[in-house]
Amino acid sequence: TRNILADARVSLMLDERGPGDPLEGARIMLAGAAEQVPEGQVEAVRRRYLAAHPSADVFVDFPDFLFVTLRLRNAHLVAGFGKIVDLPATDFLTPTEGAESLIAAEADIVTHMNADHLSTMNLYATALLDAEPGDWRCTGCDPDGLDLQAGARVARLAFPARIQSPAALRQTLKEMAERARAGRA
Repeated sequence: TRNILADARVSLMLDERGPGDPLEGARIMLAGAAEQVPEGQVEAVRRRYLAAHPSADVFVDFPDFLFVTLRLRNAHLVAGFGKIVDLPATDFLTPTEGAESLIAAEADIVTHMNADHLSTMNLYATALLDAEPGDWRCTGCDPDGLDLQAGARVARLAFPARIQSPAALRQTLKEMAERARAGRA
């Protein structure tokens, strides 16, 4: 927290390499600036964070815990030996312009999906994403997809087309559930 407050420049490395040759496997370095989440948005960010990381409730209220937004500039992707590319943020971020009603309704959507459609969450995960059965829950949504989680396992259900409203989301999820059920028959 102290370091981010002193210098907002940050980088985050995501690495899927396993044991063996360190030149094999993909990794990506995201670069940008960390900005403290404005007071009026902290509760929504806190809710989304705890939905994805429920065990964080032990430390999320510590005085030195800080919610930040990463304003990403670019990414440096190494997809394997000799497969290196630099990407501008516009190539990997989900734009939210035009989807304000969906973003505003996200907390209600997540609550509704987990209260009334848990079996459908499992159906999406197993039939559409080839995931193992589990207690799949919705942890978030945006114009491009639905975030699912079962314990430590996470999955992303990508929408066939960009969604901008709760009504469009409802229709798309209904169609995806029908497709998943048809695939199981």
